[in-house]
Order: sequence, then structure tokens, then C-alpha cells
Amino acid sequence: MRKRIPKILVTGGAGFIGSAFVRLILGDCRRGGLNLPYGSVIIADKLTYAGDLKRLAEVEGKFKFYKTDICNRKQIETIFAREKPDIVVHFAAESHVDRSINDASPFIETNIKGTQILMDTSRKFGVKKFIFISTDEVYGEIANGKFDENSPVKPNSPYAASKAAADLLAQSYIRTYKFPAIIIRPSNNYGPWQYPEKLIPLAILKIIGCGKVPVYGKGLNVREWLYVDDCARGILAVMNKGATGQIYNLGSACESKNIDTVKLLLRTLGVSQDRFEFVKDRLGHDIRYSLDSKKLYQKLGWRPIVKLAQGLKFTVDWSLKHQGWLKSKLGDINKLYNK
Repeated sequence: MRKRIPKILVTGGAGFIGSAFVRLILGDCRRGGLNLPYGSVIIADKLTYAGDLKRLAEVEGKFKFYKTDICNRKQIETIFAREKPDIVVHFAAESHVDRSINDASPFIETNIKGTQILMDTSRKFGVKKFIFISTDEVYGEIANGKFDENSPVKPNSPYAASKAAADLLAQSYIRTYKFPAIIIRPSNNYGPWQYPEKLIPLAILKIIGCGKVPVYGKGLNVREWLYVDDCARGILAVMNKGATGQIYNLGSACESKNIDTVKLLLRTLGVSQDRFEFVKDRLGHDIRYSLDSKKLYQKLGWRPIVKLAQGLKFTVDWSLKHQGWLKSKLGDINKLYNK
């Protein structure tokens, strides 16, 4: 008897990481994809400034799409009643620290209330597995060593606090309701199709426009950089083999100071090393993130493939071919940074 293919609901599937995951599970098997049939993947996305269906052009026609707000309980319940998903992979979130500093309200609404509504609806309709995409930022900063999954949660920005609240809410549902959730905490993602409010695509956009790359403070903040396709593969590994009720760090073990990342990017672009400028530091700027991802490596057999230099080359090559898409976001970026 042929095994039934589960239905997967992906929230935020038109976003940066969500779309990479969708491309992976709908993509050609010869390129590592699952090539799932039409009807097995359902995307729910509000299509805010950060959402874009162009990210899904290569798998167009292979998924069902609903434009909806995860905070709209009635609409979410209608989608669940119609589609009856077996698995929910929850990416949908407000995700930029600077925007959360300017106004935390959308982060509280979407990241906490939206997650609650999705989990309540998943319980009501008997979802078998709920994958919550959290973030390494829930841990706060660490000067030395690495965070493991048992490290205390101590967020330092409104964005991180909203994700930590949703993360803890998921843990409470696991304990109280035996809810079949799994929590993933990825490190900083980068790669093609990233909205240019984040450091790497913003830097590329500035260089394309003959400007200078803004670097907060002295650029000494350390981030663990994870290529987005590696992240998508890690999430798929957790979806397929992860244990219900568990938390998994998803990191690359590739740490770099922001200034070093920018200089490597400038070399990759083939421009002068002085094409950056130090700007006033971000409020409450975490000095360093670093994840211990042994649990995921050892128990699920996932490992990152793309090193930072290679990933930046991939990202630069893609960006130069898609300058029009990047430049189309420039007005919003200038507004964000009051240019």
C-alpha cells in the first residue's frame, strides 16, 4: 500500500527562510528536493513588506497559497478546515531588530498572538507535528563559550523578546497539552532573496548604488552565519527525524565579526576595502551569538555544507543578477534608516 504524503502548511512561506524551505520540499529530487505533488504544500502569508511571491517563481503552480494574517483566527481556522494539514512549519514573524526598536507593537501582535492562534488551531484540528522556527537571539548575548538548548532564555531586544515569548508559549503547550511541537533556534541566515534591511544584502545594495556600507559601532559584534539553503535542510531534517517536544539549535559554527564579514564581502564584490562607514551603534546591541548545535549534528545527522566565503560568493552572484529586485526595496530601506 502506498504511503500517504502528509500535508504541510507553511506560514510565512513567501518570506526569506520560509521560501527557501518551500523551494527545497517542492524542488527537483536530483537537486536534493522532495518534489512533493501539488496539494501537499499550503502556504499562508500576509505578504507584508518582507514577503514576496517572486521568491517562489521556480516552484510556481506546485503549492496552494492563502494570503492571510496569522492573527486572524477566523481565516486561519477556515484554512485548517479546508486543507486539514498534518504538519505546520511556522516561519511567519516580524523579524528585524531595528524595526522592533522603532515600534515593538507589530512584533508582540504577530510573533506572540499569531503563534498562539496557530497552536490553538493546530490543537483543534489534530495537527500531528508543529515546527516552530525560533531564533538564537532568544538566548541574548554570550562573551565566551556557546549556548546549548538548556541555556537560559534572556532576550535583549523587543524582537528577541517577542520570539522568546512565543518560544516559551510553545514549551508551555508541549507540557500542558502534550502539544506535538518541536522548536528550532537557527543562527543568523543570509543568502539569495534576503530583504535588504539585514547586513549582508544591505551592504550589497549600498555598493551597487555606489554608497558605503553602514557598520554599527566598531563592527566588533560577532554573528554565526548560516547559509539559507543549509538552514532549510536543517529544518527539513528536524521535520522528518526530530523528536516531539525537543529544542534544536541550528547553527553553522562559522563565527565572524561584522567588520570582518563586511570586508570579506567587499573583497568578494571586488571593490575597495574602504567602502564602509561606522555609524551610531544599535540600542542594546548584542555583542556575540554562538550556538552549540551538537544535538542536531549527532542525533539527526545534519551538517552545514556552505562556508561563509562560498556563501557570500553565491549571494553576490545572485544579487548582481537580481539588482532590480534589490533596488525595488530601496525606498523602504531609506525610510527605515531616515535617509
